Amino acid sequence: MGCHHDKARNEMANRPQQPLIGDIFPNFHAETQLGPIQLYDYMGDDWLVFFSHPKDFTPVCTTELGKVARIKEEFDKRHTKVIALSVDDVESHKGWIKDIEETQSCKIWYPIIADVNGSISKQLGMIHPNSDPKVTVRNVFIVSPDKKVKLTITYPPSTGRNFDEILRVIDSLQTTSKHQVATPEGWHPGEKVVILPVIKDEEAEKKFPQGFDKVKPYLRYVNV
Repeated sequence: MGCHHDKARNEMANRPQQPLIGDIFPNFHAETQLGPIQLYDYMGDDWLVFFSHPKDFTPVCTTELGKVARIKEEFDKRHTKVIALSVDDVESHKGWIKDIEETQSCKIWYPIIADVNGSISKQLGMIHPNSDPKVTVRNVFIVSPDKKVKLTITYPPSTGRNFDEILRVIDSLQTTSKHQVATPEGWHPGEKVVILPVIKDEEAEKKFPQGFDKVKPYLRYVNV
């Protein structure tokens, strides 16, 4: 029993760690169907949504890439860049993009990284140790302009991502970073937010002269 536990501990210790919330998201050079990029140069001063795919010509990912392509204006409105990753090569990406554009009624405008040797996937801890060593899990990272990770989500292969929810999270992150507030369950822009508990009532009265609704000492709603 002890040997099995030691082996499991060693596997965990040797596994590349995914960037956690608050970590600096690494810069890297990558080949894409739009040409070579340096990630930080591509981001500039914008936010970033980075999302990975197991491989090209897969059904769920085809629908996801199409959805992202169709909501370009939503990302532009939020000053957010998008980049995808798959472990196949650039020529494979170009063939897949034709299928995506045909079946999903869209135009792919963002780069898709060709991570052929898996170096970026390994660096980001996206290779699942109990599955095909060449297949990435389906991750999402949201990165702020200061290059810090603000959100991570890992999806199972069977479940398509919800990019409307990802847009909602970007709205929340941008609102909370500006106003020192938090957003309650299911929040959307225009709805009330909650004041952080570290802000005392006296400070809150100065910070939010429009007034706030104090339901409990720790639960105070305000419009921003």
